[in-house]
Amino acid sequence: MQTHKYSSAMLSAFEYLLEEYPEVFIIGQGLWSPWYVGDTMTDLDKKFGKERVIDTPVSESACTGAAVGASLAGMKPIVVHPRMDFMIYAMDPIVNQAAKWSHMFGGQAHPGVTIRSIINRGGEQGAQHSQALHAWFAHVPGLRVVMPSTVQDARDLLISSVLCKDPVIYIDDRWLYDLEDEIDDITELDLCDQKPNISVEGIDITIVGSSYASLIARQGAKKLLKDNISAEVIDVRVLNPLDIGPIINSVSKTGHLLVVDSGWKSCGFSSEIVSQVSENLPIGSLKKPPLRLALPDAPAPSSRMLEKDYYPDTDNVIMAVKQILG
Repeated sequence: MQTHKYSSAMLSAFEYLLEEYPEVFIIGQGLWSPWYVGDTMTDLDKKFGKERVIDTPVSESACTGAAVGASLAGMKPIVVHPRMDFMIYAMDPIVNQAAKWSHMFGGQAHPGVTIRSIINRGGEQGAQHSQALHAWFAHVPGLRVVMPSTVQDARDLLISSVLCKDPVIYIDDRWLYDLEDEIDDITELDLCDQKPNISVEGIDITIVGSSYASLIARQGAKKLLKDNISAEVIDVRVLNPLDIGPIINSVSKTGHLLVVDSGWKSCGFSSEIVSQVSENLPIGSLKKPPLRLALPDAPAPSSRMLEKDYYPDTDNVIMAVKQILG
């Protein structure tokens, strides 16, 4: 067992991959700068060389397209987009190329590219630097979408994403970087086998989240125990393809559902969870209507005071649970 922060766990994953797999390389903007990537990639360029940790000019489409091409030639590239917002420039190589290639060629070609996309929020960064767009990518067949919320998963899901033969969108949230925990020694996991985890067991209500939303759900569940409310928290972990089974089983037991999401409410990932639960459970299984706790349908504000109301926190989780349970 080793103690790691979320960010240093990611760094250890990069080190492992670069050491063990010569076909792995990293490409993107700001890879040598903590201002862009925190301390998740510290000194990788010095340790493994700038031919394997490639800091590129500002062209999201070019570096992503190059990585997709390299993956088709047998390499295992990792593309880093320090802000998910500007990853939009690379939508064509991601959505039209990487996601479709295996399907169009009858499974004879596999673009095993990993695209690391970082969510930046808070700090008065405003509407164009703060977006969580995971629901967009989870909507696209052919893309695996991963959103870790724990220190262990930050490392292990990154490794399994890179070793997967399919294109993977690996999304990490800067608000998790200082999270600290003990983690096991590295064991390579098959990404195809990963599914939602029960991170907190409970009997009164099911709370579903991913990434930072899972963290505030766990924190909320802990505080709710003081009010004799036992909440079960499901950490989705892999958004696409979504294994709804563990969530269905939990809601069947508790009869109540709250979905916490880091994105917007309208047409968001929380809607998908509620829809699939409603479709798969018999009528009457839910004792009360499910509730979604997500961002308001407005761009992120640039005011620190407005940010406090814009982003859901642990107190919002607790209030939402009490609203459902009455």
